Amino acid sequence: MSDDITVGDFVAEFLQAIGVSAAFGVVSVHNTPMLDAIGRRNAIRFIRSRGEAGAGSMADAYARVTGSLGVLFTSTGPGAANACGALVEARFSGSPVLHITGQTARANVDRGRGTVHDVPDQLGMLKSVSKAAYRVRAPEHTIGILSQAATEALTSPTGPVSVEIPIDIQRSLLPRPGGLADFKLPLPTPKQADEKELDELAKMTLKARRPMLWSGNGARHATEEVQRFADMGFGVITSLAGRGVIPEDHPLVLGCLKDTPRVEEFLRTADLLIIAGSRVRGHETREFDLHLPSPRIQIDIDPAANGRTYDTDLFLCADAKIGLAGLADKLEGNIQVEAGFPKEIETLKNDVIKEYKSYLGPYGTFSDRLRKVLPQDGIWVRDITLNNSTWGNRIFPLYGPRDGVFALGAAIGMGLAHGIGAAIGAPEKKVLCMCGDGGFFMGFAEFWTAAQEGVDVVLLIMNDGGYGVIKHIQDIFHEGRHYFADFENPSLEGCAKLADMPYWCVNSPSELDPAVTSALEIPGPALVEVDMSKIGEFPRYFVPPKADTKYAR
Repeated sequence: MSDDITVGDFVAEFLQAIGVSAAFGVVSVHNTPMLDAIGRRNAIRFIRSRGEAGAGSMADAYARVTGSLGVLFTSTGPGAANACGALVEARFSGSPVLHITGQTARANVDRGRGTVHDVPDQLGMLKSVSKAAYRVRAPEHTIGILSQAATEALTSPTGPVSVEIPIDIQRSLLPRPGGLADFKLPLPTPKQADEKELDELAKMTLKARRPMLWSGNGARHATEEVQRFADMGFGVITSLAGRGVIPEDHPLVLGCLKDTPRVEEFLRTADLLIIAGSRVRGHETREFDLHLPSPRIQIDIDPAANGRTYDTDLFLCADAKIGLAGLADKLEGNIQVEAGFPKEIETLKNDVIKEYKSYLGPYGTFSDRLRKVLPQDGIWVRDITLNNSTWGNRIFPLYGPRDGVFALGAAIGMGLAHGIGAAIGAPEKKVLCMCGDGGFFMGFAEFWTAAQEGVDVVLLIMNDGGYGVIKHIQDIFHEGRHYFADFENPSLEGCAKLADMPYWCVNSPSELDPAVTSALEIPGPALVEVDMSKIGEFPRYFVPPKADTKYAR
């Protein structure tokens, strides 16, 4: 008979068996049996964050850049609640995160007895912010629930899954499961495409002469297939999460320029749109007011995506990679794209980027300067900031599908933790993390985590003394009254000195690339401050969401 082990020890062995090499979290009274087991084995790197919110964002970014499971540990009640914002973002971005949290002893759960960290219906709270949430109710249930949770997190559409393990169960014994060293998660095979439905899609697509492809987060693994469509002459636009599916310096990739006036006008001349692995969400379509070409074909693994935002003429429920591959097989050598269409896209792209840079004034050269010094496989992490909402999201080119991390739910303050998680997930790459001062100080506790862990990340802080995006909204709606949006910040140079972190200050555009180059050459964290008061006022750009949203048809 196998020897007995504690559930806490089993959790550590299970994670190691499924290939987890890093986990993030905060040690606390209701998770010590699990974290003690991880510490004793020393097989999984545990990143000690300064708060559960930061740990959740680190696990999220880790999952995005690796394509594997991000693991988060929290404690009961307030600890689990602190991670909710990060779980919401992970769900929004489809990040496969396994969140393991403690719970009070079974005799006290949901009974309102006022035990340490006790909250009513913690499981309900976690269900509201996770793809799914489970409670381990007996020691022998642990392997089944952890297997189910990890499998669900990694099954498309991917997302965060939470598991509660009461403290008395963590300390309980169970027989050591046999064969754990060879254990593999029962991941489903990718959903295949129906051949008859592919024929219908091909029939419609072959009529097009000016076809476009929208590639989303659910098609990030379809790099070869998207390239095949570009080779056939399709123009390619992407969602924010779908960027880099093929290199964005490709002449036919319009990427996230889709909502600029000239590109939207151009889209009115297209005669077909294939949407692959994208929700076509309101945040990227001006609340569904962006004109999209028709007829529209949608390929998505989630059947609920059909018609959820924009109407579709044909819908194929399949893995985006498989659906695109099957469709490309039927189109190659048969579709006749208008002779001048690819050149028209290339010219439009060059003109729009040039106009965009001109509009940005002194900030118009920033994307080129940074792209020049960040290695081609470097990772571009951004918080919510004026600079990212303009040039960072649109004209800073990405070359790979996992080269960018950004809070898709538009929650400020996650950028610093995202940068740390990305650096842990891709230690062989350089990570450049751009934050505004508002977002940076919102997540400032994790600045010390970056220093403590020695992560290889360059923090680029665009300092305009407050919430720049909010001030633009106040300019539009409130006659320029900037109530509560300005700050008196501590010295960034002083913060860097306290953390023994290299520091540079940029006071002009020409100083940007030398400073970032120097920071990238140094192993470990570094801080580059851009003093926007010295460079000049950022041009007004912000278009707020419409108050009366509607479905586009």
